[in-house]
Amino acid sequence: MTVPNTPPDPLHAAAGADADTSAPNPFAPPAAPARAFERKADGPALQRLLPELKVGAVTVLVCLVLGVAMAALWAWLAPKVPLVVDGNKILYGDPEGEQRAGADSMFVLIGLGMGVLTALGAFLATRRRGGGIAVAVGLAVGGLLASVGAWGLGRRLGPGSDLVAEARRVGNGGHFNADIDLGAYGALLAWPMAAMVVLLALSAAFGKREEDPPPYWAGPYAGQQPLDGLPAGPADVAPGPAGTAPGVAGGAPGPAGRPQDGPRPPEDRRG
Repeated sequence: MTVPNTPPDPLHAAAGADADTSAPNPFAPPAAPARAFERKADGPALQRLLPELKVGAVTVLVCLVLGVAMAALWAWLAPKVPLVVDGNKILYGDPEGEQRAGADSMFVLIGLGMGVLTALGAFLATRRRGGGIAVAVGLAVGGLLASVGAWGLGRRLGPGSDLVAEARRVGNGGHFNADIDLGAYGALLAWPMAAMVVLLALSAAFGKREEDPPPYWAGPYAGQQPLDGLPAGPADVAPGPAGTAPGVAGGAPGPAGRPQDGPRPPEDRRG
């Protein structure tokens, strides 16, 4: 049995002729999205980190300056411990008083206020550039150093620590105040902890946002028109005339004189 020599389908032939092997594959996996805040790769690493180091250094310096104000406020607002001279003894003027605990509480309250103030100022100053790790590190380090400095400076600004000299100065029966000091060293962490919490809350609520990458299933060619000469789907194949295959004008001639790909005419059943 001889198989008739059927010509190739013109639709596939045109698609094969027009298809370009160098065209990008629409089914390839999507390329990795570019980072929104990608730094320049040129130049040494120190040159790229210089802006971040400047921001961190300025943040620490501002915190140290505000630490002086904190020391002055603490020496002024902290409750004083009254003492009285009785002969050769120094006694508490209020034995049941809680002035020592009040000094710790006042230091914590001032530290919390300074932490909120510095975090708000740093966020507003660096919001346009997107913040960064330098701001957080500068607030943490600067807040801790400023608290330690305020503790030491506040003790010097407050009443004297030499009780014997003060007792001799006021004499027998005289009253004077003891020096202020911290009984709970955890109060030194009030400033940096408050700054970190406020900075995190502000960054989460009002910080600069990065653009979301496209979904992985969209691909890099989502929404583009199909290549020339290639149908995008069954809906793009135009139907041909009656008696021919869809997309093929007139069909290909077969051995019996009728289109090879077209439907066969109905048989004559008259008579």
